[in-house]
Amino acid sequence: MSDLVPPPFTSGKTLMERVEDALLPLINLVFLLLMFFIVAGQLTDDPLPELPATQQAEDRQSPHADMIVSAEGEWKVNGELLDRDSLVARLPEPGEEQPLKIAAAERITMADLETLFRLLEEAGYKDILLLTEPGQ
Repeated sequence: MSDLVPPPFTSGKTLMERVEDALLPLINLVFLLLMFFIVAGQLTDDPLPELPATQQAEDRQSPHADMIVSAEGEWKVNGELLDRDSLVARLPEPGEEQPLKIAAAERITMADLETLFRLLEEAGYKDILLLTEPGQ
């Protein structure tokens, strides 16, 4: 019958020396990986490509929208300034296939949008696509 306990290591090295010998290849590997990433990271000095320039404010066209909300909270449909009572009559009928597109100014307040959304919800609009201006 064989022994369940392996025979003692007979090289004459202490446990700490054997652990150090076992860790040496791992340390070498980590050092080589570190050197690889340092060299590979400095091979290219090219800066990142420039993003396409955004158009100037005067060159921008307004997106096609059913309604435009200005920064002052005014509602316009086809360039006509509307109030709360006449807005729903001038908008297209609510439908399932096409959401209502609203272009909102960058500085519109959430309170103005909330008032508008409540009015549209009462009128039967379920899908609304809000188009906003990109921040500067």
